[in-house]
Amino acid sequence: MDIGAHLLIVDDDERIRQLLQKFLMRNGFMASGARDAAHARKLLDGLSFDLIVLDVMMPGEDGLSLCRDIRAESTTPILLLTAKGESEDRIEGLEAGADDYLAKPFEPKELLLRINAILRRMPAPAEESTVPQVLHLGPIRYDIERGEMFEGQEPVRLTATEAALMRIFSHQPGEAITRADLVSLLNRDKVGGEPVQERAVDVQITRLRRKIEVNPKQPRYLQTVRGAGYMLAPD
Repeated sequence: MDIGAHLLIVDDDERIRQLLQKFLMRNGFMASGARDAAHARKLLDGLSFDLIVLDVMMPGEDGLSLCRDIRAESTTPILLLTAKGESEDRIEGLEAGADDYLAKPFEPKELLLRINAILRRMPAPAEESTVPQVLHLGPIRYDIERGEMFEGQEPVRLTATEAALMRIFSHQPGEAITRADLVSLLNRDKVGGEPVQERAVDVQITRLRRKIEVNPKQPRYLQTVRGAGYMLAPD
């Protein structure tokens, strides 16, 4: 299963953030969301992203400050979103290290075109520079880069669908993913066989819980979020 570039959407407006996440996921990307700069910093400490879509106007630390700090230690491309469209604001954003700038309101298709244009300009990362990233689920370790799971030193065997689910969840830790989006992602690159249905997703979640939970009937790590779907909540 080939999941595209991993994007981080930083916006304090929950409705806009979730709409952008769903839109980008349906256009082939993985998309994590952060509600503010502090949340974004926490995600950036544990995961690497291919591009950051960053709202400028946020309560607390604003997007320009976060952009400067990210750029001081990372080359991850940044696309700024703001309600301001004046030229001096665009210049300030670019001086902060942003790769592009899009004023609100905007058409989602334009955002998609700009993201793809930025990613096309980025050089492919060197193979040797890839640092394995690991999620901890109690005694379980999940290597994101390799898609491998271990309990202690013993490998935990995952079926193809379980592996696909873990890859999807591991790119959005702490974020609920709806059944419909899980179905869409699982089916997108599926070759042959019957398409995955929402009911089948529930069955696969139950099986996956048996492998990662101490008590599958009271899941700690692969949680059901009422009205929102499922969420992976690593340590």
